[in-house]
Amino acid sequence: MASATGLPERPPARESIVASETEPLLGKPGDAVLPTGASIMRTFVLGTGALAQLGVAIICADIWAHMFFSPIIFFSGHPIAMSAAIFTLTQSILVQQPIFSDTPRQKRVGQYVHAGLNLFAFAAIVTGVTIIEINKFRSNGPHFHSAHAYLGVSTLVVLAGQYVVGFTMWATPRLYGGEERAKSLYKYHRYVGYFILLMLLATVVATTDTDYVRLVLGANFWTVLAGSVLIVMGVFPRIQKQKMGFGPRQEERPVHDFESATS
Repeated sequence: MASATGLPERPPARESIVASETEPLLGKPGDAVLPTGASIMRTFVLGTGALAQLGVAIICADIWAHMFFSPIIFFSGHPIAMSAAIFTLTQSILVQQPIFSDTPRQKRVGQYVHAGLNLFAFAAIVTGVTIIEINKFRSNGPHFHSAHAYLGVSTLVVLAGQYVVGFTMWATPRLYGGEERAKSLYKYHRYVGYFILLMLLATVVATTDTDYVRLVLGANFWTVLAGSVLIVMGVFPRIQKQKMGFGPRQEERPVHDFESATS
């Protein structure tokens, strides 16, 4: 497209494209977007990310402090493993949110970090579940006698399905009809991911009503709740509307061709 002077107009700069096409749920368009060439580490604190970090730090610090000031038993491994999983899964969400699709290197690094964090979190969850099952088997304890137990099992089932779908969408997109078809399903993967985060936070808040926490650990309900609220306040405002299907998908953004503009 030519200007009034007969000279071709310059294609829009990447920054203007980002600002117009990456609108978060809260804030200005382009907020919490990783700049080109920036370290992947910035994804963890961009925008409201620092609130999420504060929230997950409060939860982990409260649980670990109470645990280490209580008698260390075999069951102590359960809250350690599960709080580590919550910490890691929060990071896996934060690392993906600000990455824009037209930065291939950053996108690739983000995918690897996201996958690695998820694998570590899954191992932590399996460890935590194994510990509690062994403990119940040893003590002949009842299963599913609290809201925490029901929430925990439900979250584990949904999370396992999320891992399988997420990995196959990335590694074997042909199972979904090809790469483009798999990309079109990413938004549902993201919806489930955010739902799982809420389930995890509800599960950890529900732990404060279990016998072990009330009688032995002593973690405070309001402290855990406050940490969970901060995580939600830090994660959800950074959600990019386009990635959730509320606008043109980044993968389908028109390409600005300078040479065609001059013809």
